[in-house]
Amino acid sequence: MNEIRNNLLNFLKYKDLLFLLVAKDIKIKYKRSFLGILWSLLNPLLTMAILTLVFRELFRFNIEYFAAYVISGQVLFSFFSESTSLAMSSIYSSGQIIKKVYIPKYIFPLSKVLYSLANMMFSFVAVIIVCIATGVELHFTVIYSFLSIIYVAIFSVGAGLILSSVVVFFRDIEHIYGVFIAAWMYATPIIYPMNIMPDKYMFLFYCNPMYYFVTHFREGLLYGNAPVFELNVQCLIYSLGTFIIGLYVFRKNQDRFILYI
Repeated sequence: MNEIRNNLLNFLKYKDLLFLLVAKDIKIKYKRSFLGILWSLLNPLLTMAILTLVFRELFRFNIEYFAAYVISGQVLFSFFSESTSLAMSSIYSSGQIIKKVYIPKYIFPLSKVLYSLANMMFSFVAVIIVCIATGVELHFTVIYSFLSIIYVAIFSVGAGLILSSVVVFFRDIEHIYGVFIAAWMYATPIIYPMNIMPDKYMFLFYCNPMYYFVTHFREGLLYGNAPVFELNVQCLIYSLGTFIIGLYVFRKNQDRFILYI
């Protein structure tokens, strides 16, 4: 209990630095950009328009509210992809700071996830716009979408801690991850319906955490349903399980980071 208490006090001590790092990343991304942070809204809209044109018109996927279906899966997966990719390089790219002053090292991957979370909130506005434009009836169950985002944020922090720890010692993982995340996206029902997957490949869904998160997100947003208890349990297991494993891996390796950065 004392260790948990000390860690919490340490986090509170550096919370201002954490938010400063998040604000810095936002300013850098949109520096000299005419539209600025509006790109967080426009990017998912433009991507959704392209995917909708290709997959609905050319592949003839028959999904109700297809545009809303696509953008809801797209923004959630993009949040996970962006946050973990940025978190992965956060330790070695901050090597000069880590060598000069004491800062809890977990601050760096955590700041990247929070930065991506801020982008996700703007992208969520784009999701709502598409839902309204395509005739989706929005109900109070939309509030469950924020729970989905929290699940993915916790999952991303855990995955980011693992990746940022391992990539310090094995830089090749950064290049491999780009290919891996692309394959992961196509193994998640973002642009196609579940029922097109052959039975022998259904295991790809059932062992895929993002499948549960995306399904949870769509239940409250598109279909007006409260996600069932079992779905919440599955999301909770994946998010908290990955977070705990991430903390363990990070703490076990953090004292050796300085030797490799």
